[in-house]
Amino acid sequence: MKKIEAIIRHFRLEEVAAALVQLGVPGMTVADVRGNVHRRSADNLANGSAEFLPKVVLEVIVPVEQVRPVVDTIQRVARTGQTGDGKIMVSDLIEVIRVRTGEKLDSTLAVSA
Repeated sequence: MKKIEAIIRHFRLEEVAAALVQLGVPGMTVADVRGNVHRRSADNLANGSAEFLPKVVLEVIVPVEQVRPVVDTIQRVARTGQTGDGKIMVSDLIEVIRVRTGEKLDSTLAVSA
C-alpha cells in the first residue's frame, strides 16, 4: 500500500477529487492548509517576509498498482502552469488498520474510512 499526499491549489480540489473518484479511488482525506511559495522577489529578500497562500492537502491510500494513474491524474488536473501548483509525495505504508473493525488492510482491499 502507498500513501499519496498532494498539496494543491484550493480551487482545483473539486476537479481533482472528481477525477480520482472516476478513476476508482474509494476515499480520500482533505485538509485546508496554507503554503509558502518561495518567490525570490527583492522585497521578500530584503525584509525576510514569507507569503502564505491557501492550499489543500489531499491524501489517498492505494495499492501499488494504482500509484502511477493516481499521481498522473492529480498532476494533470491540478496543474495551472504557474509557480505554486503544489507537490505530490508518495510514501510506503508499513501497516494500515481500520479503526472500526481492527482489520489490517493490504493492497487487495479497498481503503475507505
